[in-house]
Amino acid sequence: MYEGKSVFAQLLEVIAWRRFQTCVDRHRGDWKIKSLRCHEFLRIMAFAQITGRQSLSETVLCLKAVSHHLYHIGIRSKISKSNLAHANNHRSWKIFFDFAHILIKEATLLYKNDSLELDIDSCVYALDSTTVDLCLSLFPWAHFRRTKAAVKMHTMINLQGKIPEFILVSTGKLHDVNAMDFITWEAGCWYVMDRGYLDFERLYLLHQSQSWFVTRSKKNTKYKRVYSRPVDKSQGILCDQKVRLTGQGADKAYPELIRRIKYIDGETGKRLVFLTNNMLVPATTITKLYKNRWHVELFFKWIKQHLHVKTFFGRGNNAVRSQLWIAVCIYLLIAILKKRLGLPQSLNEILQILSVTAFEKTPISSVFFEKITLPDSMCNPNQLLLFEL
Repeated sequence: MYEGKSVFAQLLEVIAWRRFQTCVDRHRGDWKIKSLRCHEFLRIMAFAQITGRQSLSETVLCLKAVSHHLYHIGIRSKISKSNLAHANNHRSWKIFFDFAHILIKEATLLYKNDSLELDIDSCVYALDSTTVDLCLSLFPWAHFRRTKAAVKMHTMINLQGKIPEFILVSTGKLHDVNAMDFITWEAGCWYVMDRGYLDFERLYLLHQSQSWFVTRSKKNTKYKRVYSRPVDKSQGILCDQKVRLTGQGADKAYPELIRRIKYIDGETGKRLVFLTNNMLVPATTITKLYKNRWHVELFFKWIKQHLHVKTFFGRGNNAVRSQLWIAVCIYLLIAILKKRLGLPQSLNEILQILSVTAFEKTPISSVFFEKITLPDSMCNPNQLLLFEL
């Protein structure tokens, strides 16, 4: 019989705790702290995310019910709702921000050889944002509209492995195009975004960095056609043009030619107009690139459905940001575990299995690969004689 560590304790071993402590020391997270240090707080919040706890009081209640396991998963401090709430409001969110980027680098290396299912050798990133609605009376610091508060997660996903490589958490007032100012564009990479990011001055900076972009045009975008390529309408391509922008200020913001592709979706019948600075790849490749932008939407859907980023354990700015960044860390942790163990399950299936086996003492790999076998007594045909008349 296995008498080693619990599944949750083995999961926590995936975390490079020395590197996490470096993040803690950088932001003086444990300075003058005598109880519930940062590493313990992360373990508790990881437990809350993985097992689906809805509040701090529920988290404390469940941890007390398994108090005999706490020492073995690295939690030595006394746990109460008050000290957990204090830690939630005062342990700097920047600690979890820094550690998330450490996990991002590790996950990116693990997934760098995954296929893109596209005829492109370069890295492809999908950029979008999601809004988390909040109650204005409870979160006045996140004022968004007259009667509404919100925070935004501006996210850029690497389509190899669907790993988020850039995340900016802001109040709801920050427009999507402003998030582009915080991104360092990589030469030779593709950036796919919707028309909410259509700002020609910023797109020209991306173009000057020798990167490629694909975005959608707006109805009021003015242009002058310079050249039209022959197209295969059986592929849904209606036109493939080189154009010069003529809108107010657009010609100065983006002085070079830009490629305009009009496409009709065979499934929905919807007409879409794409803009890109790449003049060489086939038009069908541009349409496939934009279609793959949907993976960033799937990332938002996964985070919102399976982790807790819509209801918060605290009301302060620090508490909200900490919870969001810890949720990202858990997503990355599961992605790393999947790759290291070669698990066939999806990230959602892995999370669900972990949530019900957290304190089972069994090798973590056997949780995902173990076959169900019946006891010998149940396979004994003589057992049926008990029910014969």
